[in-house]
Amino acid sequence: MKLFCLFLLLAGSTAAYHLDTSPRREPPTLPSEVLTTEATPTEAKSRFAMLDDVRLLANGLLQLGQSLREFVHKTKAQINDIFQKLNIFDRSFYQLSVVTSEIKEEEEELKKTTNILKVNNEEIRNLSMEINTKINTILQERTQLQSKVGSLEERLKGLSESMIPADQLSEITTLKEVIEAQEKTITSLLNAVKEQHDQLDHQKIKIKNLEEKLSFNSFQQTIDKSMDSDHSATDMFEYLQINSTGTETRDLPVDCSELFTRGETKSGVYAVKPNQSEPFYAYCEMTSDQGFTVIQQRVDSTVDFDQTWEMYQKGFGNLEKDFWLGLKKIHTISRLGSYILRIDVEDWKEEKHWAEYSFSLEGPSEDYTLHVSHFAGDLPDVMTNLTGSRFSTKDKNDSGCRGWWQSACSETNLNGKYFSLRTKGRSVRRKGIQWRHFQNKVNG
Repeated sequence: MKLFCLFLLLAGSTAAYHLDTSPRREPPTLPSEVLTTEATPTEAKSRFAMLDDVRLLANGLLQLGQSLREFVHKTKAQINDIFQKLNIFDRSFYQLSVVTSEIKEEEEELKKTTNILKVNNEEIRNLSMEINTKINTILQERTQLQSKVGSLEERLKGLSESMIPADQLSEITTLKEVIEAQEKTITSLLNAVKEQHDQLDHQKIKIKNLEEKLSFNSFQQTIDKSMDSDHSATDMFEYLQINSTGTETRDLPVDCSELFTRGETKSGVYAVKPNQSEPFYAYCEMTSDQGFTVIQQRVDSTVDFDQTWEMYQKGFGNLEKDFWLGLKKIHTISRLGSYILRIDVEDWKEEKHWAEYSFSLEGPSEDYTLHVSHFAGDLPDVMTNLTGSRFSTKDKNDSGCRGWWQSACSETNLNGKYFSLRTKGRSVRRKGIQWRHFQNKVNG
């Protein structure tokens, strides 16, 4: 703030008349128009007082300007402090959202584990009830025997007093002691039987888990053999027949995440069976932390992704290279619960980027309408614009997307043509794989 000061210069003029010291004469007659102009002391004081007031006013203005400047600097520092606190709050909120999502995933895993434990506990409870029933029967029989033995003892005692000699009485006492010892032995045997029963239950649970694992392994070996046979690649996208392997499909995992929780750590093609679906093949990408069910993969240009609506519903390609899993299967998996869609891409500079979205998909009656919300990643957020869009192919809902969701597909399409080398024409590049948001783009 600039300060302006005004300085006023006041000039006073006085006129003095000299007195004549010559012999006394008649004073000359002055014209009546001549007036004395000599300033009085009171007038001089008033002029100096005005100058002091001006100086006081100027000093006051200077102090006011300095105070305003200090206030502005202090306010600026407070605003900067507020912005820093807001940035800290934003980072804390983001970290909290990440932790919340991890907690949700762990909660889903705990729910699945709890369901499994409930089934096992139900079986154990049924077995325990049967054992308790048998034990109660044995105890009742034992009580009846004790009552009979007691009555016999009383009868024997009466008879012994009247009829039985002393030597027979000693034999009866010995037999009684033997019976008591046998009773103790029976009690210890019952306790041992109970412990053995508990151990057998534990072993039964272990055996059941091993049987499930062996059943799954045998089924997976059958899958590997069928994949190594001379079937065409398109057979991999057909649903599997329930009795084709003789293995109960309830032993199959619902997705690759459950397969990871069972201890599988090797990436590859596995059979999965989501709820309310026939089993089918899927490629599972196993990391050190979790298992991903891969729904699309592009590594080269060997597979043509300009396919019809029927093929995009069914799936096509090679599950170990380039493929599209199929809209029907993706929709079935998405109905299992809350899923995160992870996207990994590589640009022309061989730099890798990623993004994650909360993800759900509607059914065929709604043309597989997509719903996503931005979650995390270093890619620009372009998928959120696709929320509410229907899937499009060259023979249905054709909006130029050809294998992607309708809205803004000119900016984003991971099922476009695969170019091994970067093309020069913009119109040609728009037909390829791209992920861009205004000036930010990734082409593949």
